[in-house]
Amino acid sequence: MEHYLLLKIVHAASSVLLLLGLLAHIFMIWKARRGGDAAVLTRKLRNTRRFSSPALGLVALSLPATGWWLVHLAGWPLGQLWLLISAVLLLPLLVCWLLLDGRLRAWIAAGEQVSPRTPRLALLYVVLMLAILLAIFALMGAKPA
Repeated sequence: MEHYLLLKIVHAASSVLLLLGLLAHIFMIWKARRGGDAAVLTRKLRNTRRFSSPALGLVALSLPATGWWLVHLAGWPLGQLWLLISAVLLLPLLVCWLLLDGRLRAWIAAGEQVSPRTPRLALLYVVLMLAILLAIFALMGAKPA
């Protein structure tokens, strides 16, 4: 039972970290869109792609593994609808993350020519990721007790 509680804490902490990371990305991209220095925007995008994007990717990849382990320890069947839908929602979350990473790579390659209005698509990808993540959280919250 100790392992179950520890795993539940790790899973919840990973979920909170992922949510806070996405909110930080939204704030950073929104702020970069508003205020205008292309060099600052390029530096922020480079740091985001170098550090936070891989970190958020690892946290997001840990969620299905720890979630499966939690379900296994609780003894629930993996065929429950709430679990299947949340697992299917992980695929569009991964696609949005890869699209965001590709968009950041393109902006970094553009260098100083990046316009402050360019992050529009990145903001869309991050907002989509946030919506998918909140849908997964809602499904996890709606699970039977």
